[in-house]
Amino acid sequence: MEHIIARLLQEFEEGMMNRRQLIRSLAVAAGATSAVGSIPGYAAEGTAIKATKINHLSYRVADYAKTRDFYSTLLGMKVSGDDGKTKCDLAIGDLHIHVNGSKQPLHNISGMQIPLRTPYIDHIDYDTASSKDAILAELNRRGLKSQATEKSYRTKDPDGFDVTISAKR
Repeated sequence: MEHIIARLLQEFEEGMMNRRQLIRSLAVAAGATSAVGSIPGYAAEGTAIKATKINHLSYRVADYAKTRDFYSTLLGMKVSGDDGKTKCDLAIGDLHIHVNGSKQPLHNISGMQIPLRTPYIDHIDYDTASSKDAILAELNRRGLKSQATEKSYRTKDPDGFDVTISAKR
């Protein structure tokens, strides 16, 4: 699944698809994954951290209000957490998209700061059935550098995408 999402994000960032196509493709991929995941014995055996769902996607945008208005009025996404300045959340069912127009630098993992550019898919946040301590132990076991947040750890996938792995909520 991660490779599918990574490919979709890369195509979006390279201008090969627009946001609407990206969201539609992610929804199809998530639906297919939930269907396949229900097949007995299909889930990877022995996985150390089991993702339970995609918690949210995070967009860095040039103008959060324009992005908010586009998705809420065109696609009927529910707006919440709107600070009236730079950010809000958009919801499609249980999936949330964090829209952020901040000009602040992005996350710093292993001493390397991500250059700020917009538009930019900041990160994908995966909910898991693991504790925060178990997540850290597995990341360390694999030699992956990470940055702690309140209930999660951020790390890089093999393609350099920022991935957040959140503890059981």
